[in-house]
Amino acid sequence: MPTEVFFKMFEGGFNVASTAFQFRLFGNDIQIQWYGVIIAFGFLLAVLFGGRMAYKWRMDLDKMIDVLIGGTLGGIVGARLYYILFHLDVIKGDFLEIFRIWNGGLAIYGGLIGGLLGAFVVCKIRKLNFLNLMDLCAMSFLIGQGIGRWGNFTNQEAFGTNTELPWGMWSEKVAAYINMNQGMFAERGIQARADSFVHPTFLYESLWCLASFGITYLICRKWRKFSGQLILCYGVLYGAERFIVEGMRLDSLYIGSSSVRVSQLLSGILVLGCLAVLIYFMLKYTKAPKPIEGVDFFPGADESAAKEEAVAKEEPAIEEEPAEEASAEEAIEENQEVAADGADS
Repeated sequence: MPTEVFFKMFEGGFNVASTAFQFRLFGNDIQIQWYGVIIAFGFLLAVLFGGRMAYKWRMDLDKMIDVLIGGTLGGIVGARLYYILFHLDVIKGDFLEIFRIWNGGLAIYGGLIGGLLGAFVVCKIRKLNFLNLMDLCAMSFLIGQGIGRWGNFTNQEAFGTNTELPWGMWSEKVAAYINMNQGMFAERGIQARADSFVHPTFLYESLWCLASFGITYLICRKWRKFSGQLILCYGVLYGAERFIVEGMRLDSLYIGSSSVRVSQLLSGILVLGCLAVLIYFMLKYTKAPKPIEGVDFFPGADESAAKEEAVAKEEPAIEEEPAEEASAEEAIEENQEVAADGADS
């Protein structure tokens, strides 16, 4: 059933469906949600971009696929466990609910942590440069997040407090959520009216992530000085956005019964930590630049080139020796002929 969504700047509403399509399979009704379709589309674009960059940096694509599988599985598990950790009531009376991710309940920070851990393990096993991979993933993450956030729009979730700005959003789903959680809002000192427009925080994050992708890609092309620089930039840019936008949201995860938002706290730590490390290494490598793997040198390719060069140097020497011997023999024969001619005359 579509939901009619209104924006303050427009007179009429827009019908937004949460279900993309449905069908029957072996007697069961199957529904494919727009949320999943949009997330998958963002994931696909992120993978395609990452594959292209891996090709440019001459990273082993077979190893990259292994990392993709490991990182994806780790991301799904991490996103679910992170959410469950702060919503233990979800599994009360039915432990199997922890596996029903199609009912919702995935946290982006948990996904990032789980994905990074999964990728790190595979990189160690497959002997792939982890920091280079993280730089590549930083740009891919921003593509996936920038597009994936529109899945929240189709579900009418991840919105913020009331606003009178022209792009303020309202729908019956928004109003129902606000009415249902008035008790929780009161406990944490949040005021929210169900009959007023709210901040479309999903939109803020989407635009910020896509703009951050443009910035990190430009840094990659023009000012990248060391492996790991782009993932640190990602931590600063995304962390700053999440710290600001999380403070507007109504559906944040909190630490116990406190008013401290988990994602806002993590974002603050992430920004400060990444910024400090980024400044340190920028100063270090500006004073003493070093070659960057994937830009200035390619380990696998350089080894192959060295072998080819060695073979090329050896081959001419082997081929030239017989030629020199043949030319010497010819010279002797010519001298003998000349001497014979002289004797005859």
